[in-house]
Amino acid sequence: MTLIPPSVTIQEVADLAKVSPKTVSRVINNEPRVRSDTRTRILEAIEKLNYRPNLNARGLASNRSFLIGLFCDRPGDYLSEFQAGAVERCRESSLHLMVEPWDVQSPSIEKQLDTLLGQLRLEGVILLPPLSDHPLVLSKLQEAAIPIVRIAPRQNLSATPSIGIDDYAAARQLTAHLLELGHRRIGFMLGRPEHGATEQRYLGFIDEMRAHQVAVDFELVQTGNFQFNDGLVCAERMLRSPAPPTAIFASNDDMAAAVISMARKFGLSLPGELSVTGFDDAPVATMIWPELTTVRQPVAAMARLAADLIIRLEPRRHGWPERIPRHLLAHELIVRSSTARPAARG
Repeated sequence: MTLIPPSVTIQEVADLAKVSPKTVSRVINNEPRVRSDTRTRILEAIEKLNYRPNLNARGLASNRSFLIGLFCDRPGDYLSEFQAGAVERCRESSLHLMVEPWDVQSPSIEKQLDTLLGQLRLEGVILLPPLSDHPLVLSKLQEAAIPIVRIAPRQNLSATPSIGIDDYAAARQLTAHLLELGHRRIGFMLGRPEHGATEQRYLGFIDEMRAHQVAVDFELVQTGNFQFNDGLVCAERMLRSPAPPTAIFASNDDMAAAVISMARKFGLSLPGELSVTGFDDAPVATMIWPELTTVRQPVAAMARLAADLIIRLEPRRHGWPERIPRHLLAHELIVRSSTARPAARG
């Protein structure tokens, strides 16, 4: 029979570190009022004894759940990277991340929200788009007095802390790259209408084209909803145009991958006969050929910051600061082999 070793108690950690159990608890909960040498001694004792806090006991003692919710619309590469960054930050503070996908079209979403929020005491919730702007989700969380951090919201930017990149500036930069290569007939593939980033990326594209006095053919502006399959349909429409584009700017990498797939079906040489750009620098960007020119979002850093805002600001006790924080992180244009000067046409 295998014997289960007895669990180490917080009192044993306190005895080894020569402090009170309350001081150990402060260190475990990342509270600031502990001297650095005392904190170091406690952390060494925790490591030596292999102490693992009991979340249930901690929750009962402090009236906290140590759970942060991550609400999303659907799984995907973006969610995977975001989740990894948020989990890493939560683990540093002995919290847990709970990922909850929501079907925003479901008629039972209100009932599902009520059930979840009635069963769990969440420390805070991170909302990925389009849930960042979903009126029902926002109202339910606010009614429950649960702190919210929104990722790339579209509306009411001062209502809650928010994190994103400057999608408008990034789209202008990516469009400028295509224009500098000599492209003038450029197609644009929109994302989902309810995503805040969709509008900003489109406006950036339009304004950069106008700044170079290049006309936009609105027959080449299609809505692909950030989906590969929809991107295939949009790409086929563009490439069947009487005057097809020499470049296509897709608002995310999945749709850009669809463009490349459809271009192969049409027998086009890439990037000579068609340049393609994406957005996000998701794993698919380097899994296809040619590899995608795209905009890199610091997704993991955004996730860490979102979790950190909930962990450190402790809005449950003190409320958000008077000036609601809005963080815009730096993006990066990544130029790869999917873009080149347009081939001369005879």
